[in-house]
Amino acid sequence: NTEPEITTLSDRIDRLMTHPKLALPLFGAILFLVFYTTFTLGAYPMDWIDQGVLLLSDGLRSIMPDGMLKDLLIDGIISGTGSVLVFLPNILILFFFISLLEGTGYMARAAFIMDKIMHRFGLHGRSFIPMIMGFGCNVPAILATRTLRNRGDRLLTMLIIPFMSCSARLPVYILIISAFFDRFQAWILIGIYAFGIILAFLTAQVFNRLLFRNKETPFVMELPAYRMPTWRNILFHMWEKTHHYLKKIGTVILVGVVIIWALEYFPRDTENSAQFEAAIQAIQEQDITEEEKSEKLEEIEIAIESDRLMNSYIGRLGKVMQPVMSPMGFDWKMSIALLAGLPAKEIIISTMGVLYQSDVDESTVNLQQKLKNEVHDRGKLKGQKVFNTSSAMAFLVFILIYFPCIGV
Repeated sequence: NTEPEITTLSDRIDRLMTHPKLALPLFGAILFLVFYTTFTLGAYPMDWIDQGVLLLSDGLRSIMPDGMLKDLLIDGIISGTGSVLVFLPNILILFFFISLLEGTGYMARAAFIMDKIMHRFGLHGRSFIPMIMGFGCNVPAILATRTLRNRGDRLLTMLIIPFMSCSARLPVYILIISAFFDRFQAWILIGIYAFGIILAFLTAQVFNRLLFRNKETPFVMELPAYRMPTWRNILFHMWEKTHHYLKKIGTVILVGVVIIWALEYFPRDTENSAQFEAAIQAIQEQDITEEEKSEKLEEIEIAIESDRLMNSYIGRLGKVMQPVMSPMGFDWKMSIALLAGLPAKEIIISTMGVLYQSDVDESTVNLQQKLKNEVHDRGKLKGQKVFNTSSAMAFLVFILIYFPCIGV
């Protein structure tokens, strides 16, 4: 007599969740639900943090005397780190769902489901989860590669995660696409994300053959039984991973922000400083209304800031980079924006707002119009539009593939 096969609840669930035909669609539906909920719920606390950072900046601006310390604290440290801190709610929510799925035992199934596809490109099944996290932020995604036991798997996964378009790049994508592409905007955005994934898989295949040829880790694991996760474990995992993210903001990103600020801030005086002072004095002596004076002085202030940045150390670096970038249609201002975006990609928009003489407090639509009207001020292309369809697409692709945030 044969003993009857004992079927547990986990076995019955796995018949559906690891079904040869249903497993991938179900996994895709779960990922969509996780990301949709993450970005939908995260939008509210993101706005709160953004408003909090703005209130803190305005408060300090009103009580601190003008000077270098005030500029460093408000325009450098608070603005730079705040632009990264604002994404913390998304990361917390994402870590909550990741911890929840890990706690139930489903993450082991997800790695098992994706293993066959990942191995075709020389990746481990467990690499899929850090790659997915990379769409939120590359920093915690790279930290999540610690779950990979093999050193070669960890390094290979770390190398391709920056190809995942993190949420910090999204505002730049939206700005450029909405300004220079009137049709198929959604498809262009999806295409940028898809192109990053394709580059990641192709790079993984090349690196796996050239650098990690002796690495072959079999994916053997015992699927744990499904269980109900405890709040204590979920909160512990959330805090542990968030702690690393906050540590990066307080160390590497902070140092990077201060360096970029210093390069933008110095030197303070240029060859045109005396002319600007004379222009301000002339406006103040004019017999016009206070409102007209304020508008003219504001225009002068924007021109002063643009001239100062053009002659700052980072402006000079941008001009040095221009011959290298010009084949892609980039001018020196675009080069500076890319340099400024090294600490955090969000800084690119604020840098472009100043460089293209757009008040950073005005709407994004205003900046879009400024970009459309911008023309080259030197070189063979002098007088021609800086941005066209080709240069805008090149800029999008460059944002996708160039250096990740310094925190990575």
